Amino acid sequence: MNLKQIHYFIVVCEQRSFSRAVDVLDVAQPSISRQVQLLEAELQQHLLRRTGRGVEPTEAGLRFLNHAKALHALAVHAKQDLLDFRSTVQGRVKLGLPPRIARRLTPHIVKQFRLLFPNSSITIAERLSTEMREWLIKDRVDLALLYEPPPSVLMTCETIYREELVLAYTRDCRPAPPAQVKVAELARYPLVLPSAPNTIRALVDSTCRDLNVELNVVAEVDVVHSIVETTAQGNVFTIIPRSAIKDSLGHEELSYSRIVEPVIRNNLTLALPLNGGNQRLATATADIIRGLDFARYMQ
Repeated sequence: MNLKQIHYFIVVCEQRSFSRAVDVLDVAQPSISRQVQLLEAELQQHLLRRTGRGVEPTEAGLRFLNHAKALHALAVHAKQDLLDFRSTVQGRVKLGLPPRIARRLTPHIVKQFRLLFPNSSITIAERLSTEMREWLIKDRVDLALLYEPPPSVLMTCETIYREELVLAYTRDCRPAPPAQVKVAELARYPLVLPSAPNTIRALVDSTCRDLNVELNVVAEVDVVHSIVETTAQGNVFTIIPRSAIKDSLGHEELSYSRIVEPVIRNNLTLALPLNGGNQRLATATADIIRGLDFARYMQ
């Protein structure tokens, strides 16, 4: 059952004729008949009976007509409410994104924002999660996407996307690691990792500490691009989100192994301050983010 079927059924009942319904709906009669037939098949009831002058609802049809009118009215009200919401939400919103996420999501967010709120504007600010969290609390951004933010009574957080971390290395690495590497086996690989308080480093350190695994960190580099380029030169390994490999120069030279037992996943969260400035526009922007296909955009 869908709104088109319901609408067609209501018009046919009101016009008492399929042919007159054609004039109202501007749709070919076979299409109208087909939608009503599908509705009857789903409800397992004859809703209309033919008469010498056209059609009229059966007893079941009359009962369903009451429901159909209520559903149609609710759908019309919902559409109008969203149109009114779109026209009244105005102002400027500032969204904070980690740089790697910003490169992937900004075009899609801006496109949807301009479509829904043509009278408003959006600013995208790029910072690392640790700095962006402070901006959010200090009301310098209206909402943000953050990796593994420490909890705060001044903001709300919800998980938006989780991505596996992988062990990355040059394609020329010999012997190459197996397709899957256990966390307990990570100690055997010389690693280049970001320094604390980087969120990936904190996540990896926490997982390894729980399993009493002491990593062999031979260098600390805080920029993902530099980590990937360093790893591509050979002799070292790194642990990064899988999508980060494709974001950097030299990614063609890299391969990776899944990390298992346990799988390590980062946690991208949508954060909003409890007492922000333009809460209505920030909430609307948050809905745009929730509707994004992260699995597609983060490949």
